[in-house]
Amino acid sequence: MIVNDEFLNKLRRYFNLNLYEVKVWTALLSRGSATAGELSDIANVPRSRSYDVLESLEKKGFVVVKFGKPIKYLAVPPEEVVERAKKNMLKEAEEKVQKLEELKDSEIIQELKSLHERGIELVEPHEKSGSLKGRHNLYNHLEFLFKSASKSISCVTTEKEFVRLVETLKPTLESAAKRGVKIRFATEFVDKEEMKQALKDIEGIGEVRKLKNIKARFVIVDGEELMFMIMHDEEVHPSYDVGIWVNTPFFASALEELFEIAWKELEVIKTASKKK
Repeated sequence: MIVNDEFLNKLRRYFNLNLYEVKVWTALLSRGSATAGELSDIANVPRSRSYDVLESLEKKGFVVVKFGKPIKYLAVPPEEVVERAKKNMLKEAEEKVQKLEELKDSEIIQELKSLHERGIELVEPHEKSGSLKGRHNLYNHLEFLFKSASKSISCVTTEKEFVRLVETLKPTLESAAKRGVKIRFATEFVDKEEMKQALKDIEGIGEVRKLKNIKARFVIVDGEELMFMIMHDEEVHPSYDVGIWVNTPFFASALEELFEIAWKELEVIKTASKKK
């Protein structure tokens, strides 16, 4: 059986299998039914490992054991394997999330917090900065900043990113608003359904005003922390988006004052409910 390495690597990533498992599984798919010894020869997997590999595949729902002498293994149809793999992944994810939830109030997290608090005291103010790569990481850090906000969140961004931020971080923004945090977005406006929905979703949480002739992406939190993205979001793949985070009350407060001056001149973007 000849299966190229690229195909095997794809299977490993999609189904979370090791190399021996994908080799034995694809070998079994090509035969439909076979013994461990036959699969070992076809897949070029050591015979001493083939039984362990098949046992693992059976537990994951990829194969069925056919009792008899010799013992044979049947391949489960790929469509069914996909459904079983989805269920297994969801179950594992739920179990991991549950463990992390239990960790919140444990002695372990208290010890970790204590270590961090002691360590952060040793960090110089100018060292509280860093770069983040990938839009997923950028938004995770923004979520962290929004959770710790106590006074204000001021954001200048593109219309597409405004929509993404509302979709991704609405619960966090809503929670910040309930704490009394003033939330403001200055963004471009495009008369599209996505924008209209985002404006509707943010209503009652924050205020949105129309930005003209300026393209920028940055967020100021409490006039102390600043995060800015160095590229236009339409010109970079999400995986290569880069942001710079700086804890700098000196510069952030100055930028906040400039934002305040510009904010007064910006046109309020009205939602359908406001127009009524």
